[in-house]
Amino acid sequence: MTELLSIIEIGDPILRQKADPLETILDRAWQGWMDRLIATGLAAKGVGIAAPQVSESCRLFVVASRPNGRYPYAPEMEPTVMINPCILSYSGEMVKDWEGCLSVPGVRGLVKRDRQIEVSYLDRWGHPQQQVLTDFVARIFQHELDHLDGILFVDRLASEADRFTEEEYQALILSEAPLSKG
Repeated sequence: MTELLSIIEIGDPILRQKADPLETILDRAWQGWMDRLIATGLAAKGVGIAAPQVSESCRLFVVASRPNGRYPYAPEMEPTVMINPCILSYSGEMVKDWEGCLSVPGVRGLVKRDRQIEVSYLDRWGHPQQQVLTDFVARIFQHELDHLDGILFVDRLASEADRFTEEEYQALILSEAPLSKG
């Protein structure tokens, strides 16, 4: 069984730092660490996890969308390691939708993000990748990229009315209620 990494929470200064590019991708220790990062995100029922969330200030994250208790309507995809990622272009079509974060437990929010983005990154073997991401997977990428720049989703809330507790979120999702308070 893969040893899990410890997820740090809001208040830890590493979460507010700009992460450094990763140069030694094929190093055997990094490859094992990537496996541990994937396992940690899956065990925590996350759909993505960034290196700074486990106290490693480097430009690497995993996108691993799949339905679970935290995101019941997430699409299914294989966990994908993305190293030194960047956004090449934005659709300009903004969509407000739910976000949460393993490093901000008990809080959910409605965050505006681009619906479609074109991205580039290195895969775990150092091969350049470029693709267009849409909807929920584009949201995950943008959320995780923010982690690499020291930004948390709560920083992107337009107002306190867009902030919810985990319990409020679960009640709204289960009841399919409107997306606003009061």
